[in-house]
Amino acid sequence: MKAYRVELLIIDHDHLGAKEISLVLENVDCLAPSVMAIQEREIGNWSDDHPLNRRSTRRAEYERLFAKEKEE
Repeated sequence: MKAYRVELLIIDHDHLGAKEISLVLENVDCLAPSVMAIQEREIGNWSDDHPLNRRSTRRAEYERLFAKEKEE
């Protein structure tokens, strides 16, 4: 299974702010975001115990999967 990190550019015409934009993106589709970049990672088999499926481990697993490569 794969996971994707999608970078978006959102023009905040309604002055929602970052926190509210996150909530709107997760719950409503009124902003019409534009995909500016997308990265793909293999995450293995999905299960209820997968680290991305748990709030307590999601952030750490996301950061591990999408760690920035060191510039040479």
